[in-house]
Parts: sequence; structure tokens; C-alpha cells
Amino acid sequence: MVRYTGPKNRIARRFGANVFGRARNPLLHKANPPGVHGARRKKKSDFGLQLEEQQKLKAVYGMLTQKQLVRYFRMAVAGHGNTVDNFQQLLECRLDTVVYRLKFAPTIFAAHQLVSHGHVLVNGKKVDRRSFQVKPGMTVSIREKSQKLALIKSALSHAAREVPAYLEAQGDFAGKLMMLPAPDQISFPLPINVSTITDFLAHVS
Repeated sequence: MVRYTGPKNRIARRFGANVFGRARNPLLHKANPPGVHGARRKKKSDFGLQLEEQQKLKAVYGMLTQKQLVRYFRMAVAGHGNTVDNFQQLLECRLDTVVYRLKFAPTIFAAHQLVSHGHVLVNGKKVDRRSFQVKPGMTVSIREKSQKLALIKSALSHAAREVPAYLEAQGDFAGKLMMLPAPDQISFPLPINVSTITDFLAHVS
């Protein structure tokens, strides 16, 4: 199981957005991108722009690897309907993402931890695989013994985020995926051109 342990604030500064939803704003004191000449940026090539969009998407979902991104793209191509929509739905329905969207965790990395440590149930059964695909009708909840964790209590009291329309909160510690998310129901902390990413992956995967 791949877990990102690198510098998170540096990535947030690079993209000019609080990518990971951390309570302490990483842009507060250092508005410029990292590096000695952070305020000076060269014009990017088309390839560079495509790569940056890909890196932003990876960051939003907790620093996914290239291998993971390619796998989701192939699954999206194999599915029915629009590839871009399928791709976004697969990412959004990862268990760690659903845990984060339901406000059980303050950041996507905290959601990784809750799932990996066995604090999360799907339809009443423990699931500790972050990439598990939540299907419409499935209920995601926090184990009774884990509901007193300070991390979870703090996340639930954070009013800045709202539970998206495709999820239904069922009390403080449970929620259900009501439907697959539509593109306009998925919000990112910074602009991301997902179709550019799928076009890029179509040529390299």
C-alpha cells in the first residue's frame, strides 16, 4: 500500500491553493512557489501543462501514483458512457475519498489513516483498503469504538466543508452513497481540467 510521506505544504504552495484542506493554511506566510526564484515562472509547453493538471489531480486525491491514475483511466475506458465522467466517479468513489467527503476526517491523508487502521465500516463490515470502490446504496460508517477519536470529532465540527449532494449523512458517524456523482457535484480546491488529463493518459497508457 503506497503512502505519501513527502512535504505537503510545498505542494500546496506550488499550486497556489490549500490542496489538502489543512486547517493551518500553508499559503499564509509563503505565497510564492517553492524555490529560490519562486516568483518567476517560465511559460509551460503543452506537455508541461498536461503534466501539471495530472499532478494537481493526484494531489487532491492524496498523492496518487502514476500507476494508480493509469489503472483508473483504463477502468474508465472499459466502462459504459463518458470516459471523463467514469474516471472522475472512480476517483470520487474511493473509500478514502468518501470518508473525507463525509467529514469523518479533516484531510484526505487523515482519511487514508482512518481506513488503513480499521476505523471504517462499509455496510457494517470493516474495510481497510483505501482504494475500495464504494457503490451506490452502500453505507460507510465509523466503528463504534472509534467514534471518540479526537481526529473524527474535530473533523465533524469543521463547518467550512459541506457533504456533497450525492452522499447522504446518516447521523454523525454514518453516510450513504446515494448515486454516482455527476461532474458538477465534484468540487476541487483548485481548477483542474480532467479532460486534458484523460487525453494525456490516452496517449501514454
